[in-house]
Amino acid sequence: MEGRAVAPGAGTVVNALATGVGSAFALDIETVAEVRLDPDADAVTGEIAGDPDGDTTLIERCVERVVDGYGGDEGGVVRTESEVPTAAGLKSSSAAANATVLATLEALGWEVADDPDADVTRTEACRIGVAAARDAGVTVTGAFDDASASMLGGVTVTDNSADELLARDPFEHDALVWTPPARAYSADADVGRCERVAPMADLAAELALDGDHVRAMTVNGLAFSAALGFTADPAVEAMPDCAGVSLSGTGPSVVAVGDASGLERVRERWAEREGETIETRTRNAGARIT
Repeated sequence: MEGRAVAPGAGTVVNALATGVGSAFALDIETVAEVRLDPDADAVTGEIAGDPDGDTTLIERCVERVVDGYGGDEGGVVRTESEVPTAAGLKSSSAAANATVLATLEALGWEVADDPDADVTRTEACRIGVAAARDAGVTVTGAFDDASASMLGGVTVTDNSADELLARDPFEHDALVWTPPARAYSADADVGRCERVAPMADLAAELALDGDHVRAMTVNGLAFSAALGFTADPAVEAMPDCAGVSLSGTGPSVVAVGDASGLERVRERWAEREGETIETRTRNAGARIT
């Protein structure tokens, strides 16, 4: 009873902390999950490659929720390996949860597809991971926006209070990510300060629902950088040469999208900053069983 799946990280269009409405897009950086179930095992044990002391609560809870809903009483082992930086605002938790849920469903022999007649739709699988994230305490909102972008690909707009998908569209851009050495955990975000920028979050959500995702990003980035205490300087440096730029999630990463030539000029500026710069692309294909 074995399964393997991959899921991409994502960047933010609209942070859901202010109003519950959020938007995100998939990035071409991946997390891999491998699950081996055993009817004779008493529990689920998790392992994160390269981080032997990492918190495995989320991936273990994902396996447990899938087994509770679609299996029997199997225990087993789940192992993840990721190129998505953790605690950087790039949806590493959503990617790990999605990959783990799909790998567990594969191990149990369930078909996962976008077809409503499938055993499990990808949206249903996504909601399992969101529930597990709430159980594990790694998210404030449930992060259905981040999880849906990772699971489905493209750009999504969601109502996180109801785990409802409001819109999904293709989103095709080159992308550039700057991640400083510091880390920030979503569960530690100051929700009260974020709620104060709700008028700007509403504006960004309106732009996203109208299909103007890149302007929505920039509005969101300026508002939430101020609310969460991050400098807007990296975004300002990028604005002349990108289509859109935002603080991703609760930070600290900043993501810019546009064309390759413009982002090369942004990369040169960001290279002077301490931290890591990743060149990648947005992605319309989401999580998948491999």
